[in-house]
Amino acid sequence: MLRITPDRAYPLFDIAATRRLEQAAAAQLPPHALMQRAGLATAKLALALAPHARSIWIACGPGNNGGDGLEAAMHLQRWGKQTVVTWLGDEAIAPADSLAALARATQAGVRFAPEPPTDLAPQDLCIDALLGIGASRAPQGRMARWIDALGRSAATVLAVDVPSGLNPDTGVMTTTNVADSVDSIRARGTFHAQYTLCLLTLKPGLFTAHGRDAAGHVWFDDLGVDSAGETPAAMLSAPPAPEVRFHATHKGSYGDVAVIGGAPGMTGAALLAGTAALHGGAGRVFVALLDAAAPSVDMRQPELMLRSAASLDLKSMVVVCGCGGGDAVRHELARVISTAAHAVLDADALNAIATDTQLQTPLRARAARDGARATMVLTPHPLEAARLLGTSAAQVQADRLGAARQLVERFGCVVVLKGSGTVIGAPRQITAINPTGNARLATAGTGDVLAGMIGARMAGGQSAFAAACEAVYLHGLAADRWPGDRALTAGELAIKANR
Repeated sequence: MLRITPDRAYPLFDIAATRRLEQAAAAQLPPHALMQRAGLATAKLALALAPHARSIWIACGPGNNGGDGLEAAMHLQRWGKQTVVTWLGDEAIAPADSLAALARATQAGVRFAPEPPTDLAPQDLCIDALLGIGASRAPQGRMARWIDALGRSAATVLAVDVPSGLNPDTGVMTTTNVADSVDSIRARGTFHAQYTLCLLTLKPGLFTAHGRDAAGHVWFDDLGVDSAGETPAAMLSAPPAPEVRFHATHKGSYGDVAVIGGAPGMTGAALLAGTAALHGGAGRVFVALLDAAAPSVDMRQPELMLRSAASLDLKSMVVVCGCGGGDAVRHELARVISTAAHAVLDADALNAIATDTQLQTPLRARAARDGARATMVLTPHPLEAARLLGTSAAQVQADRLGAARQLVERFGCVVVLKGSGTVIGAPRQITAINPTGNARLATAGTGDVLAGMIGARMAGGQSAFAAACEAVYLHGLAADRWPGDRALTAGELAIKANR
């Protein structure tokens, strides 16, 4: 058993792969062995998380996730803890593994109750073993009430496998509408686990959309089952390797980045992207502001070379295009797409592409020439992704991995779908989910900073996919390390995210 921290890559498996692994393991092991292992792992973690718990409520569903909870209850009872189990099962139709676990729990003296205890204190513990990966629709009746009680309990909550109601493939709560705000989700009590013990495989839904909030701190136990025979649905990104710069190099060794954007009233966006590219290690950074009245030098960052877009030789540059570009950026896009050595298309560049098929055609043509060696990166937030796909932001958020894959297939580019658990997709690559970052990044300009960071890494020679994964990771890590008493601003982030 290990706690999942953002210090290495982890394979993530969808429901279908998890079911195949479960069935193969069950065929090779003694009867009930997997459930017994799952219950023991749950009980061990429960004891570690709440060693002084006066009472432990275990909410058990009718299926195998409930069986895991019954096994855990048996161990905790034998170890001297006061356990209370509420079980939604029916002995007439319960799975064989769950019936065996029920018998073991009953024999150990576990107390069963028709409803949850109402006197749990902060030092106590709740174990959510209601649904696991079995959620297919919004819970109703007693199950819905018990999920609500878990969310409102004063005690710590440990979810078994995945928090009940969370889709393990998408990270969407089946107990909510995907467009609901965090506050409305929390108010209905569906936002509940402080800890999740994921079993057999790690699931992608724990790390994107609502998953990161719903799951809390994630632990993992593979139950002794090797997943090497299955292809992951995604990978949880690893930290980048330290950069090595040899003495016998010069600014030309680290490439040129050109930022094209900054229409009237939005010049700051382009300057933020340029600053991030500069501090990200690019050899030279040019900024072409689309505001004719803009100054010719940035006195706060004089290393940035301000030029007109027409004067730039894009064939030898990585172009970051769209940051604060407004409608003016549309006139630069065709040249960027057709001539830039590499490009990062962000913000208003994406909005222009979404509404103009004459821009989509050369983008697809370029992608066809690139093949698996994509040289373009698109960095949409959910609404921009929805415009590119001709759908709604809610539908994008309902399946973030699927939306990213659709964008990769449609445009043949690397795609960075921003949000909680940013998704990075690329042609012929396993999709990546980023494990770093938090809501401090929900402020103006942080997306411009990310675009500049990606551009700098591409200019330094990284592939578009590797550059995107590394930049997204470091961008989020800076937010995770941000001093708790200070608001995050994009200007500071542009400097600190690259350290």
